[in-house]
Amino acid sequence: MVQEIIGRKTEIQLLKKVLSSNEAEFLALYGRRRVGKTYLIRKFFQNSSCIFFEATGQKDGSMKTQLINFTESISKAFFQGLTVQPLENWRDAFKSLTTLIKNIDKKKKVILFFDELPWMVTPRSQLMQHLDYIWNTEWSDLKNVKLIVCGSAASWMLEHFIHTKGGLHNRITGRICLKPFTLQETQEYLKFREISLSHQQVLELYMVMGGIPHYLKSISKGLSAVQNINKICFTKDGLLLDEFPKLYASLYKDSEIHIKLIRLIANHKQGISINEILKQDKSLSSGGRLCKRLLELEAAGFIHGLIPYGNKKKGVFYRILDEYTYFYLRWIEPFSETSYHLEEDPAYWEKVSQTPIWYNWIGYTFESICFKHIDKIRRALGIDKIISKVGSWRYVPGPSDSYRGAQIDLLFDRADRVITIVEIKSSFDKFSIDKAYAENLKNKVTVYRNQTKTKKQIFIAIISIYGLAKNEYSEELVTNEITLKDLFDENLPF
Repeated sequence: MVQEIIGRKTEIQLLKKVLSSNEAEFLALYGRRRVGKTYLIRKFFQNSSCIFFEATGQKDGSMKTQLINFTESISKAFFQGLTVQPLENWRDAFKSLTTLIKNIDKKKKVILFFDELPWMVTPRSQLMQHLDYIWNTEWSDLKNVKLIVCGSAASWMLEHFIHTKGGLHNRITGRICLKPFTLQETQEYLKFREISLSHQQVLELYMVMGGIPHYLKSISKGLSAVQNINKICFTKDGLLLDEFPKLYASLYKDSEIHIKLIRLIANHKQGISINEILKQDKSLSSGGRLCKRLLELEAAGFIHGLIPYGNKKKGVFYRILDEYTYFYLRWIEPFSETSYHLEEDPAYWEKVSQTPIWYNWIGYTFESICFKHIDKIRRALGIDKIISKVGSWRYVPGPSDSYRGAQIDLLFDRADRVITIVEIKSSFDKFSIDKAYAENLKNKVTVYRNQTKTKKQIFIAIISIYGLAKNEYSEELVTNEITLKDLFDENLPF
């Protein structure tokens, strides 16, 4: 059972706890579309000696359609697929389900899995009110019941189950925010599918599709990363050629506005504040919903908000976090808007690689990937047991300032009175520090020390794909070197 689930160690431990519990359990599971939520629950419980009831919401389905589907799920779980009279409303549906549960041996665990619940909740259906009532009056007293509610609309799940002030307030006994695979888990998943690729090849694929299992499933054995990217993203039948609008439409009713916001954020590599968003497009604030839309995008993992380290007054800066979103906007969309793609070219992605825009893209994307692997970076730095604050830092000089500007990709402000400044370099060769770059590094340290007034020791670390070329500058300035291998599991071969 568990062998077929790649990674997800923390999630599996929680599911084991839920299954073995002698109390009623109410678990909320959320995460972006295609991340593997349904697969995780089905695979975990498929061989368990429990009653597994699964009801799935149908996108844009009417209340009648949702209830027909729910009735069919009851038939499958309790009546071996025999025809059951369709239920008229959610009150009756939950009462019928409760009666069936009570007729089961109390020692038998009953898993109630409501998948894509946000789609199940149609206007005026009162499903949430009836779910609230049945949990509080019946199911919470049934010690063998384990209710799992699941949805891809992460913001909706948070609003209705985690942060709710209604009847389900504090009723959740567990929560799982399912994240995309890490680099290491991506490699394990590909090996599970008998696809063995080097760290660099995995990285190139990850830069395009992130750690989304459904996307990774389309990778073909025997093809290089470049060949797979070309096939999946730049051919008529490629899975990711037109996935972008479908992805956002599946999560947001007003997806056009969310996409408009995503486009604006994608045009600002260093991040953009709410005030700057409003200056550039006032239409995005219509109805005062800008903050809510940003939270919705962040909850789904498409963007993340960063507070510049040591500059809380400047507020949050947003940047794109989702690899596929950024890749689509930078590469697939321009390609699909031309007639060129009508004549498939198996070497298209190879041809555009190594161009200036390509180098620009991998720089931004590799930096975002490093942000997702902070735990691996801590370990590589040897500071995983030391308390530290993590952030980015930027100084933009005013007209009369004597200091040059400076930007620090990543820094760790450590409890052992040390600050580690981390530079992230995406070269596919060994990175070489020349005289100009050495002066740039020295300037960053000087500006940072003067602007923050820190008295802490400052170390410089470099993250690069294949490491540093040793020379006088690297020996003088760099205290720690991190390579792509460190972002994977160091016990696996490179």
